[in-house]
Amino acid sequence: MMYWIVFALYTVVETITDLTVAWFPLYYELKIAFVIWLLSPYTRGASLIYRKCLHPLLSSREREIDEYIVQAKERSYETMVNFGKQGLSIAATAAVSAAVKGQGAITEKLRSLSMHDLTQIGQQDDRGNHPCIFPCQ
Repeated sequence: MMYWIVFALYTVVETITDLTVAWFPLYYELKIAFVIWLLSPYTRGASLIYRKCLHPLLSSREREIDEYIVQAKERSYETMVNFGKQGLSIAATAAVSAAVKGQGAITEKLRSLSMHDLTQIGQQDDRGNHPCIFPCQ
């Protein structure tokens, strides 16, 4: 675990130094040598850096770190609840609008025969169309 904490810190520092010091001769070779030094079981570089630098720093700020973790848990729960509510609201709105649009399309295609429609059928008969709505016998 010590190695991964030190390596995470190294990655952050590396991002900054790549932008500023990459022009330095042998920069990439020194980076590779440093990572090998961190990994090596003989040198135990990650353990040394963790024990001498990071552990005292993390121990002194343990309460603050614990408070941040609790706050992050609370905020993540609230955020998930809000996203859930918004998602349900969007889904309900989409379902209602689809139903309204679908009902309008069905109404246009399958409208019921009203008295006005029946009188138009009689007028169509005068023009030579068949007067029956259903097949006549």
